Amino acid sequence: MDRGRLEGKCDVNSFCNCAHVQYLDWCMTMKVTLMLVVLIFGAFAAVFFTMSGGPDSRAIAAEKGKGKVKKAKGKANRLAKETSPYLLQHAHNPVDWYPWGKEAFAKAKKENKPIFLSVGYSTCHWCHVMAHESFEDEEVAKVLNKLYVCIKVDREELPDVDAQYMLATQLLTRRGGWPNSVWLMPDGRPWFAGTYFPKKQFIEVLKKLHEIWTTRKKDVEQNATQITDAIKRISTGGFVDDKRPLSPRIVDAALRTFRSRFDSKNGGFGGAPKFPPHGVLKLMLHHQAKSSDLNQSVVISRTLDGMMQGGVYDHLAGGFHRYSTDGRWFLPHFEKMLYDNAQLIRNYSEAYALTKHEPYKHLVAEIFAWLKAEMLDKQGGFYSAVDADSEGEEGKFYVWHIDEIAKVLGEDDAKVFNEIYGVVKEGNFLEESTRERVGTNVLSLSQSLAKTASERKMKAVDLRKKLIEMRAKLLTVRNKRIRPHLDDKVLTSWNGLMIGALARAGKVFKEEAYTKAAEGAAAFVLKELRKDGRLHRTYRKGNAKLPGYLDDYAYLSEGLLDLYDTTGDKRWLKEAKATADMMIKLFYDAKGGGFFFTHERHDNLITRGKDLGGGGNIPNPNGVAAGVLVRLAVLTKEKSYGVLAAKTFDTFAPAMWAQPHANESLILALAKFYEAADKLPSPPRTAFDHPVVMNTYLSHASVKPGQPVYVAVQFKIEKGWHIYGNKPGNKISVPTSVILEKTDAVEMGKVDYPKAKPYVDASKNRVLAYEGTVFLLVPVVAKKTGDVEFKLKITSQACDDTRCLDVVTKVVAFKFNVSKDAKPTLDHAGIFNPLGIK
Repeated sequence: MDRGRLEGKCDVNSFCNCAHVQYLDWCMTMKVTLMLVVLIFGAFAAVFFTMSGGPDSRAIAAEKGKGKVKKAKGKANRLAKETSPYLLQHAHNPVDWYPWGKEAFAKAKKENKPIFLSVGYSTCHWCHVMAHESFEDEEVAKVLNKLYVCIKVDREELPDVDAQYMLATQLLTRRGGWPNSVWLMPDGRPWFAGTYFPKKQFIEVLKKLHEIWTTRKKDVEQNATQITDAIKRISTGGFVDDKRPLSPRIVDAALRTFRSRFDSKNGGFGGAPKFPPHGVLKLMLHHQAKSSDLNQSVVISRTLDGMMQGGVYDHLAGGFHRYSTDGRWFLPHFEKMLYDNAQLIRNYSEAYALTKHEPYKHLVAEIFAWLKAEMLDKQGGFYSAVDADSEGEEGKFYVWHIDEIAKVLGEDDAKVFNEIYGVVKEGNFLEESTRERVGTNVLSLSQSLAKTASERKMKAVDLRKKLIEMRAKLLTVRNKRIRPHLDDKVLTSWNGLMIGALARAGKVFKEEAYTKAAEGAAAFVLKELRKDGRLHRTYRKGNAKLPGYLDDYAYLSEGLLDLYDTTGDKRWLKEAKATADMMIKLFYDAKGGGFFFTHERHDNLITRGKDLGGGGNIPNPNGVAAGVLVRLAVLTKEKSYGVLAAKTFDTFAPAMWAQPHANESLILALAKFYEAADKLPSPPRTAFDHPVVMNTYLSHASVKPGQPVYVAVQFKIEKGWHIYGNKPGNKISVPTSVILEKTDAVEMGKVDYPKAKPYVDASKNRVLAYEGTVFLLVPVVAKKTGDVEFKLKITSQACDDTRCLDVVTKVVAFKFNVSKDAKPTLDHAGIFNPLGIK
């Protein structure tokens, strides 16, 4: 989706309906900047809207976009010396391409020519279409070579270049995507942009823009200056104007925002297109482990179940496609990206740790099987992506005619399989451009296999076994088809995500194969992609190249810490610390706080930004970096890490308040920062609007009838503040209390309030109060079997020596199961054992 839809970016023009959560809030906060630039755009806008087919040229794409992914023929150009699979796809174009670098800019300046910049990646469907229609075409090449200096960029190799010029496209056209087509001044400033152009319109645009370049140079110069200024402002966060202070409430506010956009019918957030909400799920799962929030549990489970049952999941080989083109996770855009599957492995592993829901365990095993079969380099690293296209058609490798299935499985088994996976004679697959049925089917489940088994009066385990056998037969046949292109470069950042995900999965499932794969990838990256302590960005066929970016260092550091957490091997802690120390040296902004995305060895033609976005649904690297600092501060007891983390949070507080959907990783790191406050070596505490953090923990997920379940209520109270005891000693002070909301499900026993200490308040009254970290223990016993739900209302008031804040009351929901067959296991032993619960 590179025009009508977007390859990983939101359509700014229809932002409120955009499902890609990474950019929902970003767009709102840049409205003023956007309006100014559109006004500046002025007469240039007419060129785009009249010559490129208008805001949505899908009809043109439907007619033209039938290009086949084939090996181009002809004389090799400069790109033949590159290692990027994307650049090599264009190495035999008649276009006189330059790779990104000084040579191209020097030529443009010498000849006073504008630059045509084309940015894409090797598994991008519409990049293929434009390549076959235009870049392999002699007529188009003749115009490009005569009028422009042409640069081709792989966005996955040069994410800073991609991000800066994608902002230009979004500002000028109110949308974005790949291929990204940008016209630059010889010094690199953008002055016109678009995405995909059909051949005829592309030639017209090229000629018209050259005419503007030669006859209206002053207007071009002004446009370039204004657009560049806007990019600088956005890239450095200057468009965010939120004065609220850093506070634990940022976390609660973000969670409320996410829940308000929840699609209660299909799971996920917003409508079509629908991207896997990795960051939101990761934050919610962390919060769920602390709070047992019933409403949040529904958001998590419905989203995870919707994705794993939908066509966005490859039910034969395993692994997730990049996103769903509809709102119900059914019709995928068929690319498979390493970073998506890494984050989803982590999400499903964390969900299993909380729920012990067996389908999540099976799903992670299937994704891992796909990784080993298709994505694992023989040296241990993981490849980047698998294309959506094969034989010139998107999804052809993955879809099925109903008669093909009958031929492979036989009529009886095919009937069962088709009913379960939604296969129909007329086909359920809609061609992307025309939205017409073409007689083929995407495999998806309309409901859980457990429910299907129940309807068929079968045991779920028997149905699953039967379907595994059927799927294996179909996969054998599918593997004989012409396969989609594999992007076999190894990226440090994406491998860091996979290392962390597999390490965490290895710990959750006690599966050594996952841990070993994570260790193998870590060893490979440290050996092949690091030199003199500095990381390279990319590796392919023995060649590591390009200086690493912030995300390379941050994601790898996090992955190594996850490996240490799983294995206890201090080698990984040592390597994580060394990588983080180099990250601080190269990227940390000592003046303004936070981390730049680039360092001195990168080309910073426009700006050295801190938050250039997370294009493609990847974590905010500043958030991951801050999370690494928090973990290292706890593990090493080195104060400096806590200091840098605190300054990073201060820097990005406005963005976290205003843009939770672009900053999930920052918000998660902030939550962990506050939770670890008593373990941090006295980091500086920034101003915040409530000095008490409350966490709740449930002792058991399942118990036998009559067995008590405990809720531990933890209060972390900032130094210099206190909350009153349950019996404060006077009638004025508000007691800390826990009340069971009316229910027939459970009976609450006597709350074990810790002994409060004498305290003289601001009015010289002697009271009993709590300071530091305290725990309340609440016993409950179920009155029934099955799923049991209840809510506790928890009240406290924070005061210091001069004032008392407003009374805070939180209602927290809990859920556990009661069964005679239960095998009770104590959760959060580190919390409950010191409280006397074994």
